[in-house]
Amino acid sequence: MLYLIAEWLDFAGFFNLVRYQTFRAGATLMTAMVIGLIIGPRFINMLRVRQGKGQPIREDGPQTHLAKRGTPTMGGLMILVSLTLALLLWMDLRSPFVWACIAVTAGFGGIGFLDDYDKVSKASHKGLSGKARLLLEFVVAGIASYLIVSQISTWLYIPFVSDKAIPLGPFYYVFAAVVIVGAGNAVNLTDGLDGLAIMPVIVAAGAFAIISYLAGRVDYSAYLGIPYVPGAGELAIFCAAIMGAGLAFLWFNAPPAAVFMGDTGSLALGGALGAIAVASHHEIVLAIVGGLFVFEALSVIIQVFWFKRTGKRVFRMAPIHHHFEQKGWAEATVVIRFWIVSIVLALIGLATLKLR
Repeated sequence: MLYLIAEWLDFAGFFNLVRYQTFRAGATLMTAMVIGLIIGPRFINMLRVRQGKGQPIREDGPQTHLAKRGTPTMGGLMILVSLTLALLLWMDLRSPFVWACIAVTAGFGGIGFLDDYDKVSKASHKGLSGKARLLLEFVVAGIASYLIVSQISTWLYIPFVSDKAIPLGPFYYVFAAVVIVGAGNAVNLTDGLDGLAIMPVIVAAGAFAIISYLAGRVDYSAYLGIPYVPGAGELAIFCAAIMGAGLAFLWFNAPPAAVFMGDTGSLALGGALGAIAVASHHEIVLAIVGGLFVFEALSVIIQVFWFKRTGKRVFRMAPIHHHFEQKGWAEATVVIRFWIVSIVLALIGLATLKLR
């Protein structure tokens, strides 16, 4: 909104700053964080009153988690409110990338909300059926993929090499939807400990803020040998909003958590990262930057596959963070070490920009 006002005023005086994506990214981060910190306490109290017993805790999980009974969930709503308000204030709302990413964030957030509501209302950790959830996710991701791919090429670019891409043609629409849905569910699986998912999301968003900004600059993209995507620079502002809203949420989600983000937040943030990766033509780099999420998802796939075939478990418990808890690692130890891994992976992902 402010960008359109500044443009109408011909970027005069102070409004000249609004012309620059870097300024708006910083302003968006601060705006989302301040909004989140302001609404957080009342939001958490509202959730606590409405939910009563809070998020159901699995009896077969780590016994230390039983002490978390009564902690409210759906804290992702707080993230979505602060993120959306900051975006509406600072982004150029004429960008189709903006609306595609907002569609995924809101759509996946809505699906997650239905799942969380079902769990809380029925006092069960099961929620919506997996098939119903996936169907809804692919509908949302399919619409967003159409909006995004209509603005970019259907080439899959390979990191670490210059000018190497695979022409996917119409299949790229399916690939893009799979990336978005996969990212959403991978973050969702990671969200199992206080602060575990939100910090890697912030780190990944920071990495993609840099990537999308560079991809949206014809000079920098040519120098680095990465695909130039006109308009991708606005996604840096979207990433900044995720970072700001995420930092505010972490303030309340730090151990011991006062609120859980639930599927409302984890699906929305993961889907948003997937949409940003597709729009910036760095889908494979997302698998590197978000390698922690990939590892968490693979641990579940491997565990289920192997147990069905042999009746035995590869890990003591899946997702993998519970495996380390069962080995005796304290929850804070698991969380902080996984944060370190996510930072290292983000740096490796950023290194792909130059190592080509």
